[in-house]
Amino acid sequence: MRTVERWLTSPWRRSCIGALAGALPVLAFPAPSLWWFAHVALVPWLLLARSAPTGRRAAYDGWCGGFGFMVAVHHWLLPSLHVFIFLIAGLLSLLWVPWGWLARRLLGGTPSPGRAAIAVLVLPSGWLVVELVRSWQGLGGPWGMLGATQWQVAPALRLASVGGVWLLSFLVVAVNVAVAVLVAVREARVPAVASLVATAAATSAAWVWSPRPDVDGHVRIAVVQPGVLDGGDRRFDREERLTRQLAGQHPDLIVWGESSVGLDLKDRPDLAKRIATLSRRTGADILVNVDARRSDRPGIYKSSILVGPDGPTGERYDKMRLVPFGEYIPARSLLGWATSVGKAAGEDRRRGTEQVVMNVGHGLLVGPMICFETAFPDMSRHLAQDGAQVLIGQSATSTFQHSWAPEQHASLAALRAAETGRTMVHATLTGVSAVYGPSGERIGPWLGTDADTARVYEVPIARGVTPFVRYGDWVVDGALLVLAAYCLSEGLRAVRLRRSAGEPLVSPARRVHESPVRHGH
Repeated sequence: MRTVERWLTSPWRRSCIGALAGALPVLAFPAPSLWWFAHVALVPWLLLARSAPTGRRAAYDGWCGGFGFMVAVHHWLLPSLHVFIFLIAGLLSLLWVPWGWLARRLLGGTPSPGRAAIAVLVLPSGWLVVELVRSWQGLGGPWGMLGATQWQVAPALRLASVGGVWLLSFLVVAVNVAVAVLVAVREARVPAVASLVATAAATSAAWVWSPRPDVDGHVRIAVVQPGVLDGGDRRFDREERLTRQLAGQHPDLIVWGESSVGLDLKDRPDLAKRIATLSRRTGADILVNVDARRSDRPGIYKSSILVGPDGPTGERYDKMRLVPFGEYIPARSLLGWATSVGKAAGEDRRRGTEQVVMNVGHGLLVGPMICFETAFPDMSRHLAQDGAQVLIGQSATSTFQHSWAPEQHASLAALRAAETGRTMVHATLTGVSAVYGPSGERIGPWLGTDADTARVYEVPIARGVTPFVRYGDWVVDGALLVLAAYCLSEGLRAVRLRRSAGEPLVSPARRVHESPVRHGH
């Protein structure tokens, strides 16, 4: 142990180890998908920050780990953003500076059992606040939330229906903190074991007591995935041919992926007529996605548009949350140079103003989201509140076809389904397309990045409201309360220590200013 401590005295070595430790959780996400590893992946990072010689060094360990984490979970953006990804990661990793400092404050030295128990609450709360802040769409959105690693674990999905992905992140970090205490602090192993038992008890209680979605019938939804094709005309022709194959399979709705139509349908009535013909032939409305400059207002929009047998039905949703740099450049006047070093947007897309629940016929109400938006738990929650019976995600990840991004994106649909108790259909142009039932269970096979096909899925329609839909982000509110209570207790503790030491509770400057007055008396 002393040899390791001496080796870590080099700031450069310690910084590199910190970045590597922060990158470890990426192995718990798809495609490696080692979900169990998430429960110990933060332990090396915690032990490093705990061993820091000063609070300042622990804060820097937090920054280094955050940098490694952000680069690792967004590594697939490197071909598009090039060196710019390191600048973004360097800025966002500042969010982990207080977390690193807290790790040393609560776990450093030989913490008492009481301090270790507090750490199991405070450190997960701090991590959750970091996820909350970076989930703002202007900072990149909630990609790589730690709780999302549990997308294929049935008990975890049941927990998601209670507290969303936030509850999963909190519990995963709590387990990591408890394991770190078990490894490094023999005197505080009792609260560590107690926290592990409490986590298991919470999971068991959720499994037994949380309400299950009530299935009330089934509908048939088809996904059309044309695969990688150069040119919008070739892609449209392929989508048309695949959709014709669905005739006779009696789908209730057909879904095309993001940017499946590259021209405004009002400018190209011939395309609208071809889609309407497909709708008549298959007996189902077709939800397409148009990425084009609109004829009725300025700017480029990404829009989900419903087309029936007589043409566009008037049901339309314009994408609200755009991908930073991919679809717009934040503060373009300052950061517009990003277009010269990567594949950043040459022109900003325009935003929609409200979410939409569409009536697609056959008594079916669906809530569309476009690509990046399926990462936001609040958007699917609001659609469920507004009456959507099925959630639809239209996506395209062809730029990142040979990375881990398609699998990671598809896995998010399982969490959105479990959180809302609604079936979620994740339809893409080039894979991975996937469908998940109202408990987050997979329905049918994934359509991988090598598939170009059309497939019909028999999906359940569920009733009822999950606790997450009803109560929202109560876990985040609880984490903020925990941090506020901790800050208040630390402030009161500092005041008591100063009083017990006999130190006046006034500033030195004020004492100097007042001393002549006292001497005058």
